[in-house]
Amino acid sequence: DGIEHLLKDIIDASQDKVIAYKPNISFLEAMGIPGLKVLETVCEHIPTHIPTILDAKRGDIGNTATMQAKYIFDYFDADAITVSPYMGEDSVEPFLEYKDKLVFVLALTSNHGAHDFERQMLQKGIPLYLNVIETVSKWAEKTQNVGFVVGATQSELQTIRSYSEYPFLIPGVGQQGGSYQHAMKGADKNGVCVINVSRSVLYGHSQSQPLKLAISEVIQSTIN
Repeated sequence: DGIEHLLKDIIDASQDKVIAYKPNISFLEAMGIPGLKVLETVCEHIPTHIPTILDAKRGDIGNTATMQAKYIFDYFDADAITVSPYMGEDSVEPFLEYKDKLVFVLALTSNHGAHDFERQMLQKGIPLYLNVIETVSKWAEKTQNVGFVVGATQSELQTIRSYSEYPFLIPGVGQQGGSYQHAMKGADKNGVCVINVSRSVLYGHSQSQPLKLAISEVIQSTIN
């Protein structure tokens, strides 16, 4: 109950300052069925004019991915999802079939482990993450409903932008050490990107202040 009230309070205090909300499904899945009920309630609490990106990191063989897409898009009515492309086109296609939804595919993530696979050079002379961007962009030529996750902590952010005009979801600003200014340089010519700030907003305020004022100050300090 406390988690549900906290998340609802955060939404109420910040909805005039955000362009989307990105619940991370795993933190609520860890609490079992009660946690999923909290997720359902929180998603319903988000104003309908603000998109919900469900951070679920899905991606499996086609028939399984179809059920995952149904769960995220039909049951929770999310507007967007994060997806891993590791298993190939048939693991992503079921999500792309929801043409009114946005599918953010992992490309170059903000964590240290990105070095293990994502940066590996291929025989064609480009790193794996660029191959992902080029290949997935071709998969989405008809639907145009794809985007890419590229971490704000990565120095290649601006270079990667030249490989795709699709929107970027940019995590890593705040607690992970990425800067807002660096992330904005990763936007396209129209400034299209979603910059994710999670822990700084959830836990970065003083309890002695009204929540709305505290969150406003946290967001402003992040931008500055």
